[in-house]
Amino acid sequence: MTLGSTKLRFTKMHGAGNDFVVLDLRGDAPEPSAALCRSLADRHTGVGCDQILTVESADGDATAAYRIWNADGSSSQQCGNGARCIAAWVVRDAQARGETLGDEFVLDSPVGAHAVTQLDGGRFRIEMGLPRFAPNSIPLHGFEGAQDEYVLYHNDAVFTFGAVSMGNPHAVIEVDDIDHAPVETVAPMLQSHPAFPESVNVGFAHVESRDRIRLRVYERGVGETLACGSGACAAAAVLMRRGRVDRDVTVALPGGELRITWPADDAPLTMSGPTAFVFEGEWNHD
Repeated sequence: MTLGSTKLRFTKMHGAGNDFVVLDLRGDAPEPSAALCRSLADRHTGVGCDQILTVESADGDATAAYRIWNADGSSSQQCGNGARCIAAWVVRDAQARGETLGDEFVLDSPVGAHAVTQLDGGRFRIEMGLPRFAPNSIPLHGFEGAQDEYVLYHNDAVFTFGAVSMGNPHAVIEVDDIDHAPVETVAPMLQSHPAFPESVNVGFAHVESRDRIRLRVYERGVGETLACGSGACAAAAVLMRRGRVDRDVTVALPGGELRITWPADDAPLTMSGPTAFVFEGEWNHD
């Protein structure tokens, strides 16, 4: 059924605990309104999710395209966990129609094409592109060139962080105690800081070893989530560039683990991790 009907079919999915409502918009179905996204995302009166993903027809060689809406109804440019869930959805849909996708295919997102590799056990590897560190690419105002660490001030507070774009803006704060990191206080202040004109996803990272990072992420338009794929890529890229970790690391988030690989500065960064189908349903709406 389409968005214009009183019942909207959806799929509930998650990737490492980062959960989504997936809508099939192939054909002429309109995109969801901000109000509908907020209603779907509500965990008390709706389906409940961090973000809404739409599967859409793609041009060229891509198998499908997808777009992303946050729980507050705003649009997003990138979502690594969502990309894996869309990949799993597309594979299952092809099988239901008697078709078989190869182990490698391409998905289009708002920030470009992503090569996908199907792994064992419902896992997928997504090519996430090149991390962009230039301040104007993030965007981050007030700085001319890329820096290993940036410093911003808010009243009496001082914030020291790394920054990178993975198709969406990320600030990465390295902490010694991830369990007691000031996520709920520091992240909203950074997100509202005028240096980030498009707000920012804020990650709090603790390096456990050369090949393992623990991470918590406070996302734009959502709040803290159990996992953030682009946030895991951002934290790994910042810490790899500093020489703090190896070029192939496990990022442990509250909802699960992701594997991030960035062989060289001029090579695409890849992310691999799990996907899960939770349930199918129909949303009754006006």
